[in-house]
Amino acid sequence: MNMLPIFLKLTGRDCLIVGAGAVALEKIGTLLATGLRLRIVAPEAISEIRQMSVDGAVEWIEKSFEPSDLDRMFLVIAATNNPAVNHAVYQSASEKRVLCNSVDDVPNCDFYFGSVVSRGDLQIAISTAGQSPAVAQRLRREIDEQLPRDLGPWLESLGNLRREVLATHPRGAARKALLHQLADRQICDSVSCPSRQLARTPLDGPRSAARGTVALVGAGPGDPELLTLKALRAIQEADVLLHDDLVPPAILSLASPHAEIVNVGKRCGSKSISQDEINALMIEHARVNQAVVRLKSGDPLVFGRAAEEIDALNAAGVPFEIFPGITAAFAAAAAVGRSLTDRRCASNVIFSTGHHAQSHNNAPLPQIEDATRVVYMPGRDLELLAEEWLQEGLPADFPCAVISHAAQHGQEVHYTTLAGLARLPQVNAPSLLIAGWCISSDARARSSASEPRQIPTGIK
Repeated sequence: MNMLPIFLKLTGRDCLIVGAGAVALEKIGTLLATGLRLRIVAPEAISEIRQMSVDGAVEWIEKSFEPSDLDRMFLVIAATNNPAVNHAVYQSASEKRVLCNSVDDVPNCDFYFGSVVSRGDLQIAISTAGQSPAVAQRLRREIDEQLPRDLGPWLESLGNLRREVLATHPRGAARKALLHQLADRQICDSVSCPSRQLARTPLDGPRSAARGTVALVGAGPGDPELLTLKALRAIQEADVLLHDDLVPPAILSLASPHAEIVNVGKRCGSKSISQDEINALMIEHARVNQAVVRLKSGDPLVFGRAAEEIDALNAAGVPFEIFPGITAAFAAAAAVGRSLTDRRCASNVIFSTGHHAQSHNNAPLPQIEDATRVVYMPGRDLELLAEEWLQEGLPADFPCAVISHAAQHGQEVHYTTLAGLARLPQVNAPSLLIAGWCISSDARARSSASEPRQIPTGIK
């Protein structure tokens, strides 16, 4: 390939288009956006081009092409349906050293139009050197589908931040490294934006996550916008990311492209890696002076085995930090639009997992109804759970909600009662069960839960 892909500044330059039919009209739309001054030479023109000439968007000269039409031109487009005319335009352009493109005529081209994906000032151009424009268009569609829609505004913010860095920091390797680091990060408008703070930090000051440490970071329920600023910064600056299986790709994509990302998750009883091996990985990477993030879904201190990891890090003498996250219970409560501690019916909240969701039968009635029960990872055997709670003395009409993928794309909420829990269709993991009068719309009527209920026989 002996072609050089370049992006030209064309505003104010002159371009000649030979031809004024449908093919020329297609090129006019592309060229006008570049700021070129367009002159069209053709004995006839379709109505759209005639109107453009009347409006002043282009200049149309009603005549046949002559070589002198190329004088003072920067580019020429041969867009007639006559191959002989297109060839003559190319020959004259070559003699006058004017770059020429003959539409769909590869031998008579000095350059080719690429298929372009645009996001503001970002342009990705694809060319097949005229071999197959259809392939270039297919690739353009595929790339366009994958690029974020807000990439243009982000690039504009990055450009403004780059100019600020160039104006305030001295030239050198440290400044270059800073600019590359900023290109991997999100930028928000807030004055407390971590990326803006990073850009304004002196180059000889503290710059990034401390090396040789481990951060136990809560990824929240899965929505990147629900991450804390500390969690976001830790993820972006990590050398190594050891993540749970439930952390979604949208959050993992925030990591630096140079980071090592390792899935250390365990789901549905499948343990491809043991807790001891996870502990060893954290310690191993920290001891070679890397910034390690142990990324857990929700909050690292709620059903995340953080206690075992903290013990291991302490025993190894590895410094660590803990960055809390929004636990799934709060995202699920937001999904159903209910307060877990509605003072009319719930004075406490009980958090448990599917394997430890019972053992409340020693509580005096009606206190067992005076709590909102949140069960993480309830599993598929909801019938057994419902049976245990009914034996405790909870009523059959005790409201329940099962929330799948809380605060994520594909979130589902299923309402039922304790009696109907066993008949609930299977939902996609991860899911969470909330049970309590706070789920019911008549929570106010339950505020006077003062009448003791009869304890069933056999329940202590």
